Amino acid sequence: MKLQRKNRVRALAVGALAVTGALALTACGSDDTSAAGGAGNAAKAGSIKCEGKGKLRASGSSAQKNAMDVWVQNYAGSCKDTEINYQPTGSGAGITTFLQGQTAFAGSDSALKPEEVAKSEKICKGGKAINLPMVGGPIAVGYNVPGVDNLVLDAPTLAKIFDSQITNWNDAAIKKLNPGASLPDLKIQAFHRSDDSGTTDNFTKYLKGAAPDAWKHEPAKTWEGKGGQAASGSAGVSSQVKQTNGAISYFELSYATAGKIPTVKIATGAKTPVEATVDNASKAIAEAKQVGKGDDLALELNYATKAEGAYPITLVTYEIACDKGNKAETLPATKSFLTYIASEDGQNALKDLGYAPLPSEIADKVRKTVAALA
Repeated sequence: MKLQRKNRVRALAVGALAVTGALALTACGSDDTSAAGGAGNAAKAGSIKCEGKGKLRASGSSAQKNAMDVWVQNYAGSCKDTEINYQPTGSGAGITTFLQGQTAFAGSDSALKPEEVAKSEKICKGGKAINLPMVGGPIAVGYNVPGVDNLVLDAPTLAKIFDSQITNWNDAAIKKLNPGASLPDLKIQAFHRSDDSGTTDNFTKYLKGAAPDAWKHEPAKTWEGKGGQAASGSAGVSSQVKQTNGAISYFELSYATAGKIPTVKIATGAKTPVEATVDNASKAIAEAKQVGKGDDLALELNYATKAEGAYPITLVTYEIACDKGNKAETLPATKSFLTYIASEDGQNALKDLGYAPLPSEIADKVRKTVAALA
């Protein structure tokens, strides 16, 4: 695993491969099927200001792992005295580790809950944890239905599929949305994440927000739907879709791109069904509202958007840090690294990976907030 990761990260730095997917995670085994961007990601000389020394530990969101690979590689190229160690353990595990005081910051695809903010006051001496949006992009719904390469679904139908209310691909509801498709008499194999996942949280927020009558469960990092099958991580569920006839699941777009998995177009009420692309996700993210107070920059997405070309199943990944009370030994490096990834150079490095850089208004707020961390 270590050798694979070193070789892959080195490839990122020299421009081995670029993809146009979004928000992939990379680790051992099947995760290595995802790819990341190339030479265009190299940091400009002098764009990174190095502060602090030693090892900076962080963990959490697997959705941003490809971005972290590039950011860490670029930062390491300029800051020889600091080692950034980011582990893609999943949003839930990353928050838990941060709240235990074991990491300098966490990555999460969902903003902190009020009770988590309250817990953070124990480790953020004199302060509390805040949400810093850093990357965004679409959650694709990938499928494996023989003979069907153009599939349209809407929120109510997706909700019923993932809640075991629609169990066959030639169901009348699916036929109605795809009048020209040759839908087989084939059992639907719906896969969901087995681990606590920010991607699951955002996907179920979409189902609840866009189809409340069909999806009765509350959004959560832990899967609450009925039935289905489980696999760990985006790598796990995308792998299952690729190898299982009749399968469907949700994962970051670059898994679909790398695995050549077709993705569902979403009927939102706009004139035409919307494809999962970075640009289409950006149109939806542009409608987000800041709901965090003060330095907390948590966003609320509009999952029920009907804007033309706006792909509604999106997520925003946050870096979570203390606004005050950061550990003295890690604060300089934390601010230095977060300053780089929120910078224009750091955000532009995401383009080749298929991530959606922050809108300028949000990015400016993030930079000012990072500068004020204490």
